[in-house]
Amino acid sequence: MKITPEYLVYNKQLHAEGRFGFTGSRWAQTIQQLCAMLNTRDVLDYGCGQRSLEKSIGFPIRNYDPAIEGLDAAPEPADLVACTDVLEHVEPECLDDVLDDLQRVTKQAALLVIANRPSSKALPDGRNAHLIQEGSGWWIPKLQKRFLIHHVHELSEEMIIIVRKPPRFAGLAVY
Repeated sequence: MKITPEYLVYNKQLHAEGRFGFTGSRWAQTIQQLCAMLNTRDVLDYGCGQRSLEKSIGFPIRNYDPAIEGLDAAPEPADLVACTDVLEHVEPECLDDVLDDLQRVTKQAALLVIANRPSSKALPDGRNAHLIQEGSGWWIPKLQKRFLIHHVHELSEEMIIIVRKPPRFAGLAVY
C-alpha cells in the first residue's frame, strides 16, 4: 500500500487548500540537464503536487500524485523520474511500497530530493508534515536495494540523490 486511506484524505485536503506541492519548479534546470545527459524528454514527476515542475520546464511531462484527482492513476514508466520533496511525506509503513513503485517507473534514472528536517507545516491531526526525518545513512541502504546510487549531495536540510536503474541482469550468477 502506497498510502493509507486516512492519510490520503489529509493530503487531498492540503492539496486542495494549496498548502502542498509548489517546490518542483526549483528543480526544472536540473531536470533539463539530466534530460540532455540521458537524451530524453520522457519525464515523470512522481508526487507532482501543483505541477510546478511541468509549468517551468519548457516541455510536456507526465504527472502523478495520489492526492489529486485526474493525476492519481498508476503512472507508466519514464526514462527520468523526478521525485522532489515527496519521500519525507510518505508514511513509514508505506515507504517500501513507494520505493518499489519508484523502481518500477524508473527506466533510466531518477532525481530524488528528500528533506531531512522537520517541516514548517503540520498535518490536520497535528503531526509534522515530514513523517520521515532521516539523513543519508538511513536513506541510502533503502535506495541501494532498488537502484544504483549515482550521486549524493547532502545539505543541512535536504539531500539531492541521483539514482540509476540497475542493469536487468545485475547479480545474476552465470555457470
